[in-house]
Amino acid sequence: MKNKFALCAACCAALLSCNMENPLLVPSKAPFGAPQFDKIKNEHYLPAFKEAIAEAKAEVDAICECQDEPDFSNTIEALEFAGRKLENVSNIFYNLMEADTNPEMQALAEEIAPLTTEFSMYVNLNEKLFSRVDAVYARKDSLDLDGPQKKLLEDCWRGFVRGGAKLSPEDKETLSNLTEQLSLLGIKFSKNVLDATNAFTMQLKDSSELAGLPGFVVDGAAALAAEKGLEGWVIDLSYPSYGPFMQYSTRRDLREKLYKAYNTRAVDGEFDNREIIRQIADLRLKKANLLGYATHADYVLEERMAKNPAKVKAFLDELLTPSLPAARRDVATVAAFAKENGFTGQLQPWDFGFWSEKCKEAGYELKDEELKPYFQLEDCINAVFSLAGRLYGLNFTERSDIPVYHKDVKVYEVSDATGRHMALFYADFFPRESKRGGAWMTEFRGQSIVDGVEYRPFISLVTNFTKPTANTPSLLTHDEFSTLLHEFGHSLHGMLAEGRYPSQTGTSVATDFVEMPSQIMENWAFEPEFLNTFAKHYETGEPMPAELIEKLVKAKNYLAAYYQVRQLQYGILDMAWHSTTEIPTGDVCEFEHKAVERCAVLPTVEGCCMSPAFSHIFAGGYSAGYYSYKWSEVLEADAFSLFEEKGIFNREVADSFRENILSKGSSEDEAVLYRRWRGHDPQPEALLKKLGIWKSKKM
Repeated sequence: MKNKFALCAACCAALLSCNMENPLLVPSKAPFGAPQFDKIKNEHYLPAFKEAIAEAKAEVDAICECQDEPDFSNTIEALEFAGRKLENVSNIFYNLMEADTNPEMQALAEEIAPLTTEFSMYVNLNEKLFSRVDAVYARKDSLDLDGPQKKLLEDCWRGFVRGGAKLSPEDKETLSNLTEQLSLLGIKFSKNVLDATNAFTMQLKDSSELAGLPGFVVDGAAALAAEKGLEGWVIDLSYPSYGPFMQYSTRRDLREKLYKAYNTRAVDGEFDNREIIRQIADLRLKKANLLGYATHADYVLEERMAKNPAKVKAFLDELLTPSLPAARRDVATVAAFAKENGFTGQLQPWDFGFWSEKCKEAGYELKDEELKPYFQLEDCINAVFSLAGRLYGLNFTERSDIPVYHKDVKVYEVSDATGRHMALFYADFFPRESKRGGAWMTEFRGQSIVDGVEYRPFISLVTNFTKPTANTPSLLTHDEFSTLLHEFGHSLHGMLAEGRYPSQTGTSVATDFVEMPSQIMENWAFEPEFLNTFAKHYETGEPMPAELIEKLVKAKNYLAAYYQVRQLQYGILDMAWHSTTEIPTGDVCEFEHKAVERCAVLPTVEGCCMSPAFSHIFAGGYSAGYYSYKWSEVLEADAFSLFEEKGIFNREVADSFRENILSKGSSEDEAVLYRRWRGHDPQPEALLKKLGIWKSKKM
């Protein structure tokens, strides 16, 4: 293969001179070696990638040319730690592409993608390198390796085989082309979703258009209008704006307009993703076939706990069978309530959020607006930190001397009860046009031990919570507080990592296991014993009344079946796209509607579909893996029952969870880790019981 990274001596000298000042390449002078965000500029990225790729290639070449017999140390471990500089540069660039992007970065991404893809193929399809890995693997039973070393060897060898190491030269070239095209299409998909989201604003100039909206929504809309330089009020498609409007606005015409705008993002026009979806699905299928798999799902699931598409489909159906009738009853209850209160006609998707909120208020005497004053963001952050302290002995200290990539970001040093430094924790809470929607955890550096030196992780938590306004601080809905706990659970998985090999630490686990440590944290959002420690009114300082907490707990499973079916729909749609052997040539929305029609509980709206903005499966890491949210929910439902039995702050249970789950990463098979901690395999009944969707007979 022609090497695009070959540099003449003069170019190398010039590049070296340039890189002496490149903050992505020189050792950081910030505390703990933190990224120098205050110095990084767009012009640093491309030279940094080129230099890091050249260095990584040299490290790979050194392994290939080693004259010693291949062994675990000079081949497997050496390869595990090769390309560390490239990983550091990539973590910064691609994480900021999600959290604080700009048009220049997006253009750079399209230029960088072929470089990183070619390097990936240089490693995966390197015959000399694989011959050494294969030689070590052939002697695996005679080597004196511990558990993590055995797994690293197995994963390394299997990764090469799955990456095409045994293909013919012609097929290797084809695989490289497919991989490069997929990389570019993923970037384009994400860009279209972000641009389509930012392109829509609904400007309200008449106060009558604010009917039904509580004060915090009106204040937020006014602040958004001021930010955009517009008169009146603005509602956009970011969730803190879109969600509350759909929930509270009495203007059905505006709810319909907003719903259709949100659910036709990237469906048509300048940012149309439909053809890109077909191309991505087609290329993934071709890549899977080339590697010997019937479908992309077969390829992906081989390394998941589920193992194959048939098991995933059976799992989804096992949950759908009892949930679907219950979800239809949920919708019927809301529809009947709406009719009793003057609504006529058929309940549409843009009606459901509004009327379900009213139904909840009437049935449980509970309003989300009533809860918000007790969830001031700063108090919620401190509460989550305190919870980590009670469970795991962690302390969080804000640091103002560590650079950040945006003024809204805060950094905390994390230490344990002995004072040991555990991590840096970056928190980025508010929406902006440079940030994609949603909430996520990621890392700028994972935990590892290299040449006897431990590198502790740099963890980042990113959300899109409502900004403070001139009149009110940032107040969270209870759902947003649950989201904070969820992403913080991922963060703990990263912070508490203990291991040698970066591919085995923190959240580097099977996709259908990774959500368990995050989802288990959501349970504390409904525990009175925890809520009583922090939930107080932001104006009066009064604690949340016991009767309000009681209502919150009672309403916990309100519409549980409806939301379960909605998540199952996403998983079913994902499998439809990725377990097919023939890519549809017709309309993307029609394919989607047909795939999920059996579990539809609300009317289908012509022209609306989720696939063109379904970033999780078309631009993220969840293709053929969206089912994992429900898979992990089954795990966490069974797992949290032990905390319920022993006490929600029980340190013995928490220490065991930390030791057997959070600290272990993927150093062992995830099913083995879970059984060791819990003592048995989880069953879907655990989740159905938790949600109140339980059938007495075994499913």
